[in-house]
Amino acid sequence: MTGLNYYNYFTEIEEYFWKKRGAHLLVSPLDWAILETWQRAEIPVGTVMRGIDRAFESYARSRRGQSGRQLKSLAYCVDAVLETAEEEKEAAAGSGPSSSAARAGSDQSFSPAELKKYLQRNSEQLSRAAEKNRAAKSLAEALSAAKAKMAALLPLLDSPSAPDLEDLERRLTVIEEKLTAAISAAASDDLLVAIRRELDRQLAPYRRKMTAAQLSQLERSYSQKRLFEEFGAPRLSLFYLS
Repeated sequence: MTGLNYYNYFTEIEEYFWKKRGAHLLVSPLDWAILETWQRAEIPVGTVMRGIDRAFESYARSRRGQSGRQLKSLAYCVDAVLETAEEEKEAAAGSGPSSSAARAGSDQSFSPAELKKYLQRNSEQLSRAAEKNRAAKSLAEALSAAKAKMAALLPLLDSPSAPDLEDLERRLTVIEEKLTAAISAAASDDLLVAIRRELDRQLAPYRRKMTAAQLSQLERSYSQKRLFEEFGAPRLSLFYLS
């Protein structure tokens, strides 16, 4: 996946979906979780778009589509996107690796100044989240530790050479994974049940279209997103910079 596609994944697919359904509506938390599962599976943006096209064509032939009802969620597109990804993977199996020069040309999606601003903004949000959750001592300490680790990354961006985005992303992922564990431990059973209920409610029309593995991945992504929102913590991956 090219740097451009990876780091603009949300916005490119979101805008394409808006155009396909003809309405500039807010993408739901469920849709964002679906996007994240596709990104983690390294499905390229172009492949997702072709899968969305296929899903819209199928929907137009369905009873709901012919009645004029609008396709409302990316959940309807899950099967079509995964089928398209599998077909394209098989078709490309004998084509050999992509050009390293092409990968290098697409690697610089953000300037050091943009990256610094992003890390600093997340550090400030982590500080606010630590203050907000100071009554939960272990969580507040985890949020403060994450902030300190973010600050330690800033000198990496002062190098005269171009920043290594892949290494920076790996470091951010490690910080976020530890923070996820701390937030999950701090969440009450009532909150976890409430999040699960709202996911089940949104997934109800689409659950039969998904495999157990797809549902499990989606549940993890959705729960993580909602927990971070509830505790005021920022997502740290460069995936969220755009």
